[in-house]
Amino acid sequence: MKRLILMAAAILTAGIVSAQNYIIVNSEKIFKSVDAYNTAIEQLDSLAKQYQGQVDAKFAEVETLYNNYQYQKASLSSAARQARENEILAKEKEAQQYQESLFGKEGTLMKTRIKMITPIQKEVFARIEAYAKEVGADLVLDSSNNPTLLYNNPTVERTQQVIDLLKQK
Repeated sequence: MKRLILMAAAILTAGIVSAQNYIIVNSEKIFKSVDAYNTAIEQLDSLAKQYQGQVDAKFAEVETLYNNYQYQKASLSSAARQARENEILAKEKEAQQYQESLFGKEGTLMKTRIKMITPIQKEVFARIEAYAKEVGADLVLDSSNNPTLLYNNPTVERTQQVIDLLKQK
């Protein structure tokens, strides 16, 4: 009886899975084919380097203060030492807050990234959806960052068709 139930379940599952029409796309390859995306990424990388230089300068200032303090520590009174240590700690905290304001989850770079990339993503995803509807696909799988995709038949790979559709605009 158990075998009969298991066999019926397997046949039913196989029938449901085979009835679905699906396609596979590589979103990373699609995004890299969009000039606006590549330009935005280059601008973001350049901005990140600029911001990193500013953050490095703030931390270099902290390091200089600390090195000067270490050099002069022996000749300072305990009150002067405490004041210098507090100054160094305050500068370090300021540098960390500045770094967070640029690179954090709510930082300037992330806000700029969202502002630049979101419209491109919306367009690409809309084109993928339009293509899927055009070919009657029930499901679209992304093969670019999915570590559980172990195999895909090249006949269901539709990345190039989506790229072509994007270029038709």
